[in-house]
Amino acid sequence: MKLIEKIVEHDQFARHVGLNVIRVEKGYAEVEMPIRPCHLNAMDMVHGGAIFTLGDFAFALAANFAGNPSVALSVSINFLRPGKAGVLTAKAKELSTAGRVATYLVEICDADAQIVASFQGLAYIKGPPVAKA
Repeated sequence: MKLIEKIVEHDQFARHVGLNVIRVEKGYAEVEMPIRPCHLNAMDMVHGGAIFTLGDFAFALAANFAGNPSVALSVSINFLRPGKAGVLTAKAKELSTAGRVATYLVEICDADAQIVASFQGLAYIKGPPVAKA
């Protein structure tokens, strides 16, 4: 089984919170999260943890697409506006790769294409590609 298929199939938390993979290719991933009541905080805005999870999953897919197991070294997120209803979309893009470290930018947008959050991730490429099934 390809690494990316394994991630999508076996990530129980991503499934639990309702993440949908839209597109994955080398250095890029797009994931959607339809906003449900369970995603809202006490202020009726999408909980920061839900937004972070969406960005993190897109980051993981983009970083692992080539088949080299990669894990997060460091991530940061800036919340720019509240998500309230509809669908949030995360688009992860690889910015650079140097040796065993790759840098990604993930923009999380609402249904009006307004940026809700900006997520930056640094991935460590652990080793050789995973054997293909």
